[in-house]
Amino acid sequence: MSTIRHALQIKREDDFAAWYQEVITAADMAEESGVRGCMVIKPWGYGIWERMQRLLDDRIKATGHDNAYFPIFIPLSNFAREAEHVEGFAKEMAVVTHHRLIAGEDGGLVPDPEARLEEPLVVRPTSETIIGDAMARWVQSWRDLPLKLNQWANVVRWEMRTRMFLRTSEFLWQEGHTAHVDAAEAKEHTLRMLEVYRAFADEDLSLAVVAGEKPENERFPGAVETWSIEAMMQDGKALQAGTSHYLGTNFAEASGIRYQDREGQQALAHTTSWGLSTRMVGGVIMTHGDDDGLRVPPRVAPWQVVILPMLRDKPEDEALIDYCETLRATLAGQSALGEPLRVQLDTRPGKAAAKRWDWVRKGAPVIIEVGGRDMENGVVSLLRRDRLWDTATGKPAFETPLREVAGQTVPDILADMQAALLAQARERRDANITRGLADFAEVERHFAASRYPGWVEVQWSKPTGAALDDVVERLKAHRLTIRNVPMDAAPVDGSCIFTGEPATERVLLAKAY
Repeated sequence: MSTIRHALQIKREDDFAAWYQEVITAADMAEESGVRGCMVIKPWGYGIWERMQRLLDDRIKATGHDNAYFPIFIPLSNFAREAEHVEGFAKEMAVVTHHRLIAGEDGGLVPDPEARLEEPLVVRPTSETIIGDAMARWVQSWRDLPLKLNQWANVVRWEMRTRMFLRTSEFLWQEGHTAHVDAAEAKEHTLRMLEVYRAFADEDLSLAVVAGEKPENERFPGAVETWSIEAMMQDGKALQAGTSHYLGTNFAEASGIRYQDREGQQALAHTTSWGLSTRMVGGVIMTHGDDDGLRVPPRVAPWQVVILPMLRDKPEDEALIDYCETLRATLAGQSALGEPLRVQLDTRPGKAAAKRWDWVRKGAPVIIEVGGRDMENGVVSLLRRDRLWDTATGKPAFETPLREVAGQTVPDILADMQAALLAQARERRDANITRGLADFAEVERHFAASRYPGWVEVQWSKPTGAALDDVVERLKAHRLTIRNVPMDAAPVDGSCIFTGEPATERVLLAKAY
């Protein structure tokens, strides 16, 4: 039996956290910046984020939103208007207090005491308050509603324990903000954007998420309802992949978003907000990566096909490059997954095998190698990243189609790969959700018995107040959280495992990132 020699030093089953960091390095996605909690996103990692932006932005605009941009600096007084909101973010806020530096006594630079700002400015942790100010100016009548805005920006939330893409002090995201005439319309829009996120996560990223409402203790600060999509990583932990919030009139009242209704009366608008960030890049790594590096779903791969001519620094290299260029042009003229196929001809100096493994680690969906003998026979050597190994031989599972055949079949291969990655993620998720545990003692035993216990679905009575606080503390003792109430969960048929009262809904419990 052959032994496969994988491209990474660390296997997922040995140390998932260390494996994750190695993938980021080996795939050349990001690196530490020298600024605590901040990262440099390198071209391949940023290229994946750009693809996510493009696809999600199209979905957002298709639902009637316009992009805008608002200041990164927000007056501190804005946050003080909404007490619950400021309490939720107070420990994470970065604050600017001076506008000038001067030379200090030791020769270094220090803030100029004469340049203290009249009011401190918070570096944007989220934009509900400052966008609310704009909405208050722009909304005067029911004819101005609904107002649907989206912003692509960076935000800062000071983190003590950071991990690249998953939790950094500065990260990139989009945040949508809308204002509506009443609760019904605003709630409908909250769920519409949740569905946009679910479709994006499943159809474009192949994540197989679970959509549902967050419990009261997990709501966005100041929200009336918070809904999320949750993705299961390969270690069984949950990743909150996107959230959509119905804010009621809380922020409208704080910002003064009032309008004249059809009867001529003044009314408060009902608002929503929703966001998705670069942590989705981390989600793609932990959902699809393997012991050879990253596997990028074709929809978000910066290059879907990479062609590698086996150059030898000899005169015949020119003919080989021409042969490969013909294939590149053929592929570039094809469509895959509804868009022009993205293909790169890699003619960098270096051994083809070394370049192959570079692209394997980066997760390029299809890698095509072409040597002199391939050219003579009119074929290419094609490698699918999702079917990398021939387990019988322990060697890469190359196919050798005719060049013309490869030029026509690659779009189907990419579509098949996109679907296969989603099927794998869905199968893994469903196989690792445990149901039917009778009481909390069984939940405790379940999570203590396995290194990768997955998720547990239980029934509960939706307690509030002190009863909910007790539930949260019991879960916290085992590093567990309630992820959400799945929208497609089966009806309840028993008692709450926490209170013993009749259950009202089912919730997912898990360890989480």
